Amino acid sequence: MTFHDRISRLPIPHDPARGQVAVDLLGPLDDRLAELIRGAAGCSPYLSGLIQLEAGWLTAMLTQPDAEGVDIVQRETEGFDALSAEALGPALRRAKRRVALWTGLADLGGVWSLEQVTGALTRLADRATDLALRVHVAHEQARGKLPATQSDAGGITALAMGKMGAGELNYSSDIDLIVLYDDSAYARDDQFEARAALIRATRKAAATISDNTDQGYVFRTDLRLRPDAAVTPVCMSVSAALAYYEAEGRTWERGAYIKARPCGGNLDVGERFLRELRPFVWRRHLDFATIQDTDDMRRRIRDHKGLHGRIGVPGHNMKLGQGGIREIEFFTQTRQLIAGGRDPDLRVRGTVEGLARLADKGWIPPEVAAELTDHYREHREIEHRIQMVNDAQTHLVPTSPEGIATIAQMMGEGDSAVWSARLTGRLQRVETLTASFFTPAEKRERPRLSPEAQAMVDGWRAYPALRTERARQVFVRIEPELLARLTGSDHGQDALARFDAFLAGLPSGVQLFSLFEANPQLIDLIADICGTAPGLAAYLARHPEVLDAVLGGSFFAEWPGVAGLHRQIESVLEQGLAARDGGYERALDDARRWAHEWQFRTGVHHLRALIGAEEAGGQYADIADATVAALFPVVTAEFARRHGPPPGRGAVVLGMGSLGARQLNAASDLDLIVIYDAGGQDSSDGPKPLAPRAYYARLTQAMITALSAPTSAGRLYEVDMRLRPSGRQGPVATSVQSFRDYQMTEAWTWEHLALTRARVIGSCGPSGHDLGHEVEALRQEVLHTQGQNPRVLPDLAEMRARIFAAKAPDGAWEAKIGRGRLQDIELLAQSFALRAGIPARAVAAQLRAGPRAGLIARADAETLATARRFLWALQGSGRLLTDRPLDMEALGDGGQAFLLRETGMGSLAELSQRLEETVDAAGGIIDAALSEQPATA
Repeated sequence: MTFHDRISRLPIPHDPARGQVAVDLLGPLDDRLAELIRGAAGCSPYLSGLIQLEAGWLTAMLTQPDAEGVDIVQRETEGFDALSAEALGPALRRAKRRVALWTGLADLGGVWSLEQVTGALTRLADRATDLALRVHVAHEQARGKLPATQSDAGGITALAMGKMGAGELNYSSDIDLIVLYDDSAYARDDQFEARAALIRATRKAAATISDNTDQGYVFRTDLRLRPDAAVTPVCMSVSAALAYYEAEGRTWERGAYIKARPCGGNLDVGERFLRELRPFVWRRHLDFATIQDTDDMRRRIRDHKGLHGRIGVPGHNMKLGQGGIREIEFFTQTRQLIAGGRDPDLRVRGTVEGLARLADKGWIPPEVAAELTDHYREHREIEHRIQMVNDAQTHLVPTSPEGIATIAQMMGEGDSAVWSARLTGRLQRVETLTASFFTPAEKRERPRLSPEAQAMVDGWRAYPALRTERARQVFVRIEPELLARLTGSDHGQDALARFDAFLAGLPSGVQLFSLFEANPQLIDLIADICGTAPGLAAYLARHPEVLDAVLGGSFFAEWPGVAGLHRQIESVLEQGLAARDGGYERALDDARRWAHEWQFRTGVHHLRALIGAEEAGGQYADIADATVAALFPVVTAEFARRHGPPPGRGAVVLGMGSLGARQLNAASDLDLIVIYDAGGQDSSDGPKPLAPRAYYARLTQAMITALSAPTSAGRLYEVDMRLRPSGRQGPVATSVQSFRDYQMTEAWTWEHLALTRARVIGSCGPSGHDLGHEVEALRQEVLHTQGQNPRVLPDLAEMRARIFAAKAPDGAWEAKIGRGRLQDIELLAQSFALRAGIPARAVAAQLRAGPRAGLIARADAETLATARRFLWALQGSGRLLTDRPLDMEALGDGGQAFLLRETGMGSLAELSQRLEETVDAAGGIIDAALSEQPATA
């Protein structure tokens, strides 16, 4: 290797005699190279000792002209795969000496960059880990202690964590490993034996690497980052680890996994594990604990280590102290966790690369990233020099003038006072840059307010959320921006009043205000809600706890679907029932909070254009489906405590109307029917038995109460049972036999039309699921047999006329009721489904059935479908803004802009014209269809 033309001279060594001994051991050297050896050995007893041990090897390396291009790790560990367990330990220790010596000289000579130095040390750690695991797993296999498997390396994998995971190891770093094994690679009966063998192999591998023998050690090895290390073995199964992180994973563990990577054993197993763990690490939205916990961790470290006070060089902790390495790492990792869920490009392991990516994506200013990168590089180099002196695992700058001079010399600075002054400035600058993230600076002055607004704001200090000193300290920093955003709209007084109602309902504010401070997008969100959507703002004021959903980390995750929602609310109900202070009422409260959070999420996503009105309608229906399906068995179990289990086969809940068609809006109630089958039983079997009719009627009333009664957590839904047989005059629950008879012989046409949208959404009892299939079959039978009745169209025309006479359109912007509007289009679509005898429930699918059955021209059906989409966009979006008739003046510019965006219009005049034209065109098509006039081509 030709160090000659590339090395930089070190200052005069601290111990010239020791340095000269090292030079003499190596024989004739180029002057500059000899100066490097003399300086390195003179400053570092550790390197001096390595030179003495490896003088022959080093001499040979320095005289090889092609050594510069050789991978030193690969060269020094070549052939190690064939070594026995006994031979591997000494061989790795020899390799460590040589790699450390070569790397140290290349580092001090300025030949290698920081990344080359840390990369070589990390590659050696990877190689040692892989070799040690494999040789001991093979030993267990040879002894017949590890069951047979096709998985490479017995399915064991090692994850490199911390500096090793990031490729940033120091000279004297320990290596943090998490060792797992693929339990799916072993048969069920072999699990215990495999686990025991792989635990033994892991312990022996760690000893091979870390035991300090007469030949030294390879790397100190720490296995304590694994899940619940105090009680779990050194090697645990992948499934157990995933279960732990899903249920109990903490914020610091999320941060640790930013740098995790497979480094030994079966790398594919490690990669699969990290992929499955990705949702835990990379959440779609800020988890408040990320910032708060990191700041708490910083403070605990400083308190524990006594790292407070004025920054000074002697004895300063370069890793954990103020302005140190960990500050830059925390700064980078926390921002990665905040944004990395939404942007996979930020999911990088290295600190320097992380800073660069954050700057590229606009999360930190480029000049801040560049400055912190420069400080980080120099801090790490100083840390290297400190550890290089005596191969000591320390991060402390020496306290003596001689010790400081040694480190300064190793950094290429002969004047230790100059070097110390420069380091002090760097530490102070890092402290300033990073501390401002965890404790932001004061914001601008509050905007000028009207006397009325000022009086409202002055009253905030008496609210529970602002009673603590800490809450007031944080709030005062966000208040100017918050007030500016709230009062900056045309209806600022209204926006401020809505925020006032929200703030008054908060029981505490520290976490929420801190979140706003760290994530200003949420200030925009609150301002948007209060200034744009009065309905959503009122909802937030009634249920301020829904913001917990925003803090939970999954607020912007993919929609889980009705099955995922059902699993979630079932878990919520189980926890509520099982809690120490739990019970039926607790479960109902928990269900309300759960549903409110998801409804709020859908509303925010709609407001922020992440979804449209059509998708929002489906999501609101999914929430209702999951809620009813999960609550019905819980209500039944509570009812059964007094009256016994459901007699017969059980009961089902049918969602009718918009719920059945999966087209709810933010203000929808639920149309429900309950159908039961007593199965010939005369009564229930319980402490207070009831006849089947009374049992299911009272059970239905209990279910209605569970859904609609206001509790301390609010109300879930308004429930409408008027679509049941005989309407208000009929029983609230109907036997399946009576339901069949009624639909076949007594039901009116409007009831058959309503049945086109009926959908089983919940059940109870031993055969409730089967009963649901029977009811669905009955529904389709009714449609097939009753749809051919010649009275369908005349009855529909008569019903339409009654609707128009009973209720006129509610204002100029009405989208639902009236000729050519949503209800009109939906009734015609239901008539298509009934007359064609098809099971489709959604309006769009029912409209498509019309042309296929020859009931309407295809062009007319497409016109109605287009009209329905436009009207639903207006209706669904309007219901998010207000539960009252649309009043554009009251909505203000924000609400108007939202409606225009959702309907694709450029102005209110354009929207008004489009509404008028749409209603006229749809009304004309429906008029013609109901008068049985020939459809236009």
